[in-house]
Amino acid sequence: MIRSPKLISSRFHLIPTALPPRPSTGHGRLLVGGNPSRRTFCQSFPFQKASPHRGDLVGAKRVVVKMGSAVITREDECGLALGRLASIVEQVSELQQQGHQMLLVTSGAVAFGKQKLRQEILMSMSVRQSLLARESKKLMIPPRACAAAGQSGLMSLYEAMFVQYGLRTAQILVTKPDFDNESTRTNLSSTLNELLKLNIIPIINTNDAVSPPPQPDVDLHGVISIKDNDSLAARVAVEISADLLILLSDVQGLYSSPPGTEGSRLIRTYTPDAADFKVVCGEKSRVGVGGMDSKVKAATWALDRDVSVVIANGFGEEIIRGIMTGKNVGTFFTKEKSDGTPVDLLAAKVRRGSRDLLALLPEQRADVIRRLAASLLDKQDAILSANKQDLIDARQSGLAAPLMSRLLLSAEKLRVLSSGLNQIATTCDRTVGKVIRRSRLADGLELELVTVPIGVIMVIFESRPDCLPQIAGLAISSANGLLLKGGKEANRSNQILHSLVRDALDTVGCGHAIELLSCREDVKDLLELGECIDLVVPRGSNDLVRTIQNQSKGIPVLGHSEGICHVFIDKDCDQDMALKIVQDSKCDYPAACNAMETLLIHRSFVGTKFFNDVVGMLKANGVRVNAGPRLAGDRWKGLDE
Repeated sequence: MIRSPKLISSRFHLIPTALPPRPSTGHGRLLVGGNPSRRTFCQSFPFQKASPHRGDLVGAKRVVVKMGSAVITREDECGLALGRLASIVEQVSELQQQGHQMLLVTSGAVAFGKQKLRQEILMSMSVRQSLLARESKKLMIPPRACAAAGQSGLMSLYEAMFVQYGLRTAQILVTKPDFDNESTRTNLSSTLNELLKLNIIPIINTNDAVSPPPQPDVDLHGVISIKDNDSLAARVAVEISADLLILLSDVQGLYSSPPGTEGSRLIRTYTPDAADFKVVCGEKSRVGVGGMDSKVKAATWALDRDVSVVIANGFGEEIIRGIMTGKNVGTFFTKEKSDGTPVDLLAAKVRRGSRDLLALLPEQRADVIRRLAASLLDKQDAILSANKQDLIDARQSGLAAPLMSRLLLSAEKLRVLSSGLNQIATTCDRTVGKVIRRSRLADGLELELVTVPIGVIMVIFESRPDCLPQIAGLAISSANGLLLKGGKEANRSNQILHSLVRDALDTVGCGHAIELLSCREDVKDLLELGECIDLVVPRGSNDLVRTIQNQSKGIPVLGHSEGICHVFIDKDCDQDMALKIVQDSKCDYPAACNAMETLLIHRSFVGTKFFNDVVGMLKANGVRVNAGPRLAGDRWKGLDE
């Protein structure tokens, strides 16, 4: 019998009416270990290592935001883009007031000073000279002089903006030697920590008035050199044990090739050590020192030292808020390894695979399902070995007993799965191309309603690895492509079961019709690919369903709501059959989501031998039976013992 996943019911109610809703359970958080000095600042935001998933960024306590010159500088490179800067200041202020500790690494002094000095130079020119300078739009001013003239004005502007939100700022100017010297580096960290404790936002920048021109440098002893504000932001984030580093630039994030070139695509999630392609970086931005290559190096260096990193477009609306709420913006750097295939390409492969499935004859699809059914028995030892390791890991992580029951595979479960798949195989000739209705509109003109595949379906399920072959069998029978995401607690079991599915599909050249997603981030990315995915089916809690519905960008989501599973025994039932149905629905697999929770029995059976047989059978199978309000009293007395 194929069932859907659900938590095991600890009590069984025998009542003639519906039960009241179950109380919800909360989830606590425990902060264990970590750097004591860091724990001082992060009591309400437990965040120990670089986050493996984008959604975990909500818990980031200490955040470094680097604003590149291209983000805060006007197009003419003479002055600041006040609108963008005001938006960033507003977002940073709100996050600071919510309890986050925000730090800014900012450019802009050169642009601010250029605007000031340009006016002075034009005023000192003759009318003819000033007109020629304006027409040519070329007025060369030394950058270090611009920086010296612009620093005070830039900080005054920041102070005026942040004070509108009741916040104070402090300026910290650094140079490369400050990080080379252990004493000054320690003093810098101490100063930043003191400012953060005082709820002051540190604004950090290189002292461009005295800094030498950028030169090719070599990172020594695994420490990134200060070449630009990207490397500066990375060093600062690591020095103060920041939870998150946000690098804002004038591009959406990291691309597989320079943006705008043919085949270029945005990489939403990037694992430096696991990428199976080389990232090609284009030219640096129109202003500033660093380019995308600098950002990637800085991000990778910070990630290796347990700082989460996102590269995003600072021109976007609510960009910092979006990152801090886990939205799928920019490029998220993670150590979580995936299979290396970008999700958009994976979804495209599955769509092509689904069309290949549709082109098969029903007998061919049936043969694939039978091969899968046979492989479950042939590879039983390998499957159970992988599942055993999943169970060991789940037990060590404290997985709840009902979830452990759902995670467990056994020889009997595999036998039942194999039998169920063979039953599905017999339906292949009736699933696709079946004429449901036919209407004659005119002589020689008929209208037919015919069954066709949905297309590509993404199914998200939780602890039950036995769901995978069941869903795969149904998808193959109906010629649908599948993207599957199981619970991480069943990772090994899901991987070996998926390998069997792929092996069976490879026999007909459709190996990519069903793919297994490797991490949670993939789901968020795929929910934006409406051109590749036709339906999403989340199987799990109501919270999971609501989350998927909220994140889906135009893709239909087949959700479900909470409910209590009932079995009703009418007065005219076949009593032997009813007894077997009650036993199977509750006792065969109580961890399943459709396990019976309420038995409604006709009042004419109360006090009869059949009634006593039902209650006795349930108790013999270890079920605790409770009477409902209409059954409680003298009629129930003695039966509950």
